Amino acid sequence: MQFPRSKKALLGLLSDGHFHSGAELARTLGVSRTAIWHLIHELEALGLELSAVTGKGYRLSQTLELLSEESIVSFLSEPAQALASRLEIHDELDSTNSHLTRQAGAGGAVCLAEFQSAGRGRVGRIWLSPFGGNICLSVSWHFDDHAVISGLSLAVGVAVVRALGQAGVAGIGLKWPNDILWCGRKLGGILLEVSGEAHGRHAVVIGIGLNLYISPGGGQAIDQAWTDLTQITGGVLPSRNRLIALVLNELLPMLSDYGQVGLRALLDEWRSYHCLDGEPVTLHQGERRIRGRVAGVNDAGLLLLDCEDGERRQFASGDVRLRADVL
Repeated sequence: MQFPRSKKALLGLLSDGHFHSGAELARTLGVSRTAIWHLIHELEALGLELSAVTGKGYRLSQTLELLSEESIVSFLSEPAQALASRLEIHDELDSTNSHLTRQAGAGGAVCLAEFQSAGRGRVGRIWLSPFGGNICLSVSWHFDDHAVISGLSLAVGVAVVRALGQAGVAGIGLKWPNDILWCGRKLGGILLEVSGEAHGRHAVVIGIGLNLYISPGGGQAIDQAWTDLTQITGGVLPSRNRLIALVLNELLPMLSDYGQVGLRALLDEWRSYHCLDGEPVTLHQGERRIRGRVAGVNDAGLLLLDCEDGERRQFASGDVRLRADVL
């Protein structure tokens, strides 16, 4: 879904973070000041923070880098460009994952959205997606062997850490099976959705969410410790469009090889990023609670847990959640 021309144009004018008077905005867009007032309220409903000061006008509390296909493509490597079958950018979607799941077509489709009205995390949880405050990215891919998919979220995590490092963001860790962390706080997450196809093939939609800027008020809706790139970098953010390209430069070639090499080529690197190795945790599996100490992952990416009863058990990601215990 794309916004009406006037709404998109207003976003473009306000994205510099400077004050713009209502009269200036109305004149530039060719609409009334009342129409500007209504548009401002529509932007606030998307989670954007705006200031209104008499005599100065309106401004966004944060500068905003809007998604740009031209900019993203300019940063893509040749292998990534060859593997991306299409690139879609939407102003608003229910969910980039849901959108690609509804689409039929070749693997390598890339979908981005400025705003998600129904962003989702694992186990049916809500993913907070304020307008322009996240990277909301989904990629579709196809695999012939369902067995290789079990460790795919770990491999995707490695691709994201590599991309963040190239963007100058250090100290990123991973939590099995799909969380991207910084100093123990959640920066982003990965959501895989798998469906069967004819001839035994399996379609996978890989969703990646990264927090760029979450307002303190918006962050109150998050039920765990969180962070965003604004906090990590002290406000000196990497280019949003370049970061998206860096993720795709790592992700798409990895997916192209993954059907043949699986997780094993990336497992040692993933282990070096894992934040909970050796730590006491509680594993939530429906109503069941299992306490133990993380003993790493096996070669298939299954979690190894030394449980309180002395048994070492392994768990697939499925519908389980893992939380560190506070000692």
